[in-house]
Amino acid sequence: MNEASALSVLAMLWITYAALHSLLAANATKAAVARYWPGLAKYYRLAFNGLAVLLLAPPLALLYGRDWTPLWSWPGAWAWLSHAAALLAVLGFWHSSRHYNMADFLGFKASTAASALCISPWHRHVRHPWYALALLLIWTRPMDSGFLLTAALLTLYFVVGSRLEERKLAELYGAAYRDYCARVPGLVPLPWRCLSVADAAAIAARARPPQC
Repeated sequence: MNEASALSVLAMLWITYAALHSLLAANATKAAVARYWPGLAKYYRLAFNGLAVLLLAPPLALLYGRDWTPLWSWPGAWAWLSHAAALLAVLGFWHSSRHYNMADFLGFKASTAASALCISPWHRHVRHPWYALALLLIWTRPMDSGFLLTAALLTLYFVVGSRLEERKLAELYGAAYRDYCARVPGLVPLPWRCLSVADAAAIAARARPPQC
């Protein structure tokens, strides 16, 4: 398979992954599972995460299973800066995870109840810290044609996926969450647009209680 064909297949695999991921994350899909298989509903999050990992295998196998045309790499001191940025992103994932209920997030805690709105220190500066860290990680790597396509499609999906996620959160938490979105940037932190500890607590207190 020549590179042009391989890039087309890679794009198709990433787009399929994004479409399936969004479909499975949709409230309508979760509601259908709860309606037809109520006994499985509390394990939905665990199954969702497991399937999300498995679905990564085809695009990653193609991405790392062949040689792509090199595009650019970071020279000299820029290479050290790119590695430092990537390391900071990894450390950011680790540190920010301390502010999540990871058992609930991963699905190990079998529950269908929604959690209360919690605005962590990271979320005071950016609405989607993990997406922001992932963007920092992928765009500081040396680029070849396959990785550039992957980075572009993942960036697009983070933009679209974050909007879909926020739509669900606005339905859940009401005007308080929409106020939060208006005051905090989505994917790129901006120093002049962040919440103080007091403002974050006030918005969280105003959030409509989640419906279980």
